[in-house]
Formats: sequence, structure tokens, C-alpha cells
Amino acid sequence: IAFLRENFGFSQAHANALVMYVRGSTTSKRFSTPTEFFKSVDPNAAKTAKAIMAAIMKAYPKLELVVAWNQPILRSEQGYVFGLSVAKNHITINPFSSDALDACASKLAPYGLNKKTFTVPLDWKIDAALLKALVKVRLSELH
Repeated sequence: IAFLRENFGFSQAHANALVMYVRGSTTSKRFSTPTEFFKSVDPNAAKTAKAIMAAIMKAYPKLELVVAWNQPILRSEQGYVFGLSVAKNHITINPFSSDALDACASKLAPYGLNKKTFTVPLDWKIDAALLKALVKVRLSELH
């Protein structure tokens, strides 16, 4: 886990999930579908998470909503584009791109900005323009 975190920028959760999967853990895959994931979290958080994904998919309808690392993630044919996870008090958003975070840094200032992610409240008022800007940068990296 430390190797993945230090050398490849994995989060603790992602590194742990990968190690568990490789070791054949039966608990490493808790959700088969995004619907299962959304049913497992606080209803208010699920509503916000679904709205986040819907705002992006409206702008980029070719993206596919899947579950990877037990989290809902949008992907294109080229790779992962956008993901999120739900915690007790916030939603962590991962645009899979440090460049996207840098490009939107001024708009992200009010949120909890981390090295590769940022957090929003469970009842976040969706900023569709921000989400589209993050995804646009990530898609340009993949193409």
C-alpha cells in the first residue's frame, strides 16, 4: 500500500482496494452497480452524488457511469474521467487530474482542496460549470 501511495499517487483507499483485490478478497467488491452504491449512503449524500454525476453526463453523454474501487466513476473509452466517494460529513471529488485542479484552483478555493481531490458538503449546491471545466481538462489529457 505504501509503495502504491508513494510511487503512483494512489490514495490510501484505492491502494488498499487494489491490494485486497489482488489478494483475492471477497469483500473488495461491495457494489456491482452505481445504484447499489447510492443505496448504501445517506439519502441526502446520494441525492447530491447523483446530481453531480447527472450534471456531468448531461454535458458529456458519452461517459459511462461505472463502479470502480467501490465508488461511482465516470469513464470514457480512454480511461477514468471523474469519481467521487461519500464520507460521513462530505463528498470527496476526484477529477483524476492535478492539472484540472490547478486550472480550476480559484473556483475550488472555498472547498477542502487536497493534492488530488477536493471535498464538498453533503448538501452541496451543484456547480455544473465547475464540474464541466474539470472534466474538460481531464478529457483533453486522455485524448
